[in-house]
Amino acid sequence: GKPLVSDELWELIQPLLPPPKPRRQRYPGRKPLSDRPVLTGVLFVLKSGIPWEMLPQEMGCGSGMTCWRRLRDWQEAGIWQRLHELLLSKLRAADQIDWSRAVVEVGPSERLVVGKKTGPNPTDRRKPGSKHHVITDARGIPLAAILTGANRHDVTQLVPLVAAIPPVGGKRGRPRRKPDQVQGDRAYGSEPHRRILRSLGIEPVLAQRLTAHGSRLGVHRWVVERTLAWLHQFRRLRIRYERRADIHEAFLSLGCSIICFKRLNSLC
Repeated sequence: GKPLVSDELWELIQPLLPPPKPRRQRYPGRKPLSDRPVLTGVLFVLKSGIPWEMLPQEMGCGSGMTCWRRLRDWQEAGIWQRLHELLLSKLRAADQIDWSRAVVEVGPSERLVVGKKTGPNPTDRRKPGSKHHVITDARGIPLAAILTGANRHDVTQLVPLVAAIPPVGGKRGRPRRKPDQVQGDRAYGSEPHRRILRSLGIEPVLAQRLTAHGSRLGVHRWVVERTLAWLHQFRRLRIRYERRADIHEAFLSLGCSIICFKRLNSLC
């Protein structure tokens, strides 16, 4: 099959990775595996959802624990956030980001073990789970994503989602990080949050609670639902196996970056 880490993707990621640690003069030990095969193993786990210890050795990616440690270190260094911002800047330079409106939505992620940023799901017999809160532009490009427990209400993450949009460059002038509008369903229909968005210079287009259906926001909101479907095609995001929240957040940020990369690659 096609390589998981293409030359184009590697050219973007390699300058962001930290340099390898210097080896000891005496008793240097075994030479560490290079970053590209380790990244291949991380992407294989993200897409297939297999346990780390079952990573096929014939792929040449090293052990699953090696890939896990490297993913943890890269997440602590902010590599995936910087990669996402880089891809967003390239998309804006290609006029592929539509700032006329942003759309928010949430998708559930089933949880198998208890850990941080999990909670009892009120819609599934209080099973422990997590939520992926996503905000996209008008074309469905993911601008930011947040991980919370399944018991957190959607509206509580509306303002944090807007604040999580990074400054996107790619054009002359100041980087942009605020859309003209924010659209959401009835779960986000809160008057205090509308006032906060207006104070930020953003027009809230949120469905009113306790009203009959017919706002026709679904005509525009389907793009964020499609983006959530793309994210949950990565099996490691569909079901959360990680006890540590930072590892799952690394997968979530990496998934958003891959979606942006595919959109950028389709323009070439």
